[in-house]
This record gives sequence, C-alpha cells and structure tokens, in this order.
Amino acid sequence: MLPTTATASAPPPPPAAGAATSASSPGEPHDALLLALGYMRLRDLLACARACRGLRDAVAGDPLLWRRLTVGPPLSHRITDEALLALTDRAGGRLRSLHLLGCPRVSDDGLLRVVQRNPDVTELFVPRCSGLTADGLVKIIQFLHECKGNLSHVRLHGICKMTNDHLDVIKSLICRSSQQDAQALYYNHRVHEVLNTDDSRPIDVDVCPLCRNVRLVFDCTRKDCREVKDSWTRCRGCFFCVARCETCGRCIDLEELGETGLACSDFLCMDCWLKLPKCSTCNRPYCERHSNLKENLSPSGQFTCQECTAYATSLESLGNGY
Repeated sequence: MLPTTATASAPPPPPAAGAATSASSPGEPHDALLLALGYMRLRDLLACARACRGLRDAVAGDPLLWRRLTVGPPLSHRITDEALLALTDRAGGRLRSLHLLGCPRVSDDGLLRVVQRNPDVTELFVPRCSGLTADGLVKIIQFLHECKGNLSHVRLHGICKMTNDHLDVIKSLICRSSQQDAQALYYNHRVHEVLNTDDSRPIDVDVCPLCRNVRLVFDCTRKDCREVKDSWTRCRGCFFCVARCETCGRCIDLEELGETGLACSDFLCMDCWLKLPKCSTCNRPYCERHSNLKENLSPSGQFTCQECTAYATSLESLGNGY
C-alpha cells in the first residue's frame, strides 16, 4: 500500500533539511553490520567480504578482526599453507590466537612461516592436523619461546608420533606452574569432535599411565574412584585403555559392559542405561549422541533400532522369494 503522502506518479517528498538520519549512504553497509563483523566465524566473514566493496574493504582493512583466527569445518580440509599465510597476514603481524581444527593440508613449514611473521601468538591449537609432525611442532614452539615467550596454551590431540620426549620439551617451554597436574579432564565425546573451550590447561595431552602413549588422558567422574587412590590410578587413562560412559564419563568394568548393550557403538554405565528408552524388539537403547538413528518412532516414544529394522527387512525379502 502506498503512503498517503505519495502517489504512483510522484516520489515521496525528501526529508526535511537538517533532519538527523541513522541510515548509511546508499550502497554502503549499515554501521550495525560493521560492528557484527567481529563476532562472525571465518566462513561468514569471508562471505561478507564478497558481498560488496564496502564490506570487502572493512574486512580486509581491520587487523583487529584477524587477531584471533579459527579455521574449522567445512574450511578445515580446504585450507592450505598459502591460504593460511594469506589469512594470518591480515592481522598485520599481531596475531594472538590461531586455532586449526583438523586441517590436514597445513604442513610444518607452512605453520612455521605463519609464526615467524606473528611471534606474539599466545594460543596455538592444532588438534587432528595430520599434516603436522611432533618434531615440527617442537621446532615451532621453540621458535615462539625464544622469540617472545608468550605462548601459554597449545592443543596437540591427534598429532601422530608424539612421544614423551616431545611432550617434556613442550612442557618446559610452556608450563609455568604445576596446574597441568592439578586440573582433571573428564571424558565427553565432544572433546574428540570439537575444540573443548572449557579446558584451561596449558597442554591438553598427557602420557597415559596404562599404555604410556601421549593422548588425551581422562579422570573418572565416579566419586568412589576419586576418593580411593589406587582405584583412581587404575581408571585414569586414555579412551583406548579405559571404557567410559558416553553420558556421565565414569569408568565401566567388563561385567557392566556385558549388561548394558547399546544399539550403537558407544558405552553406557548401568545408571545411564536404565534412563533411556529401549528398542521395542531387542531392548537396547541408543545413547543421546545417536538418538537420531531411531526408526519407526511413535508419538509414545517407542522405536526400532536400525539393526532390528534391517533384520526384519531381510526376513521379509526371504519370505517373498519363496
């Protein structure tokens, strides 16, 4: 509907002279959008830079937007050494935090070039970056230590061939107190899938007391295990050495594993297993992480697991064949 002050053949009257206006000039991004740039993820920030010339200049011309760089999915598998160097150069040598989450195409030489141009880095997170090596990371951390000595947090989970010797060297270059040994880390599947932002330890990995490999080492959430020293030592270990409940993170013994079968590949303790709805055929639940796999879900909550559905389908096919 047209306003009463205008007709179809005449444009609306211009605003009065001297009237204040908060709108941006035609073709220019709104001021609110410019303020929002600092809260955007990398993928959204790059998309905004392609929207118009004003946003492109705003994104490329503000080094503060690039002082904390996080490269995560879906850009992780696309980022190369050259692309990473181009992005970090936008910080103008003032990069403080670099999070590379599962970037297999980033190499030791490429990351070294980045830190050589940005020696003030205080956080270096490279979990599951399979293109990096333990020797290369030691060299990079050694450079940062000798240059500025400001590096305080690293994340190394998933780096291959990391040994106790590598870890000792890195600890000597980063850790300033005994906080690494005092703070516990409790198991959660999200630790393996995304960056654990609640972990304030200087280094995320440790030597597993059971297999002696350098991995994420989890403490038990069970009160009895925390109070009994010998038991706490036995159930402290990496994901491969100690079975843990997917929901609460407590340790699970072999007898309990046999009684708490799941329709998925994860583990649950008896307390968490009893709380979940079960498959109407095999009486096995899905953990919360795999609850989306339920089939034939009814309004009352009854469902059939994928394995039982496939088995019923195969029986039906055999029956139709005769």
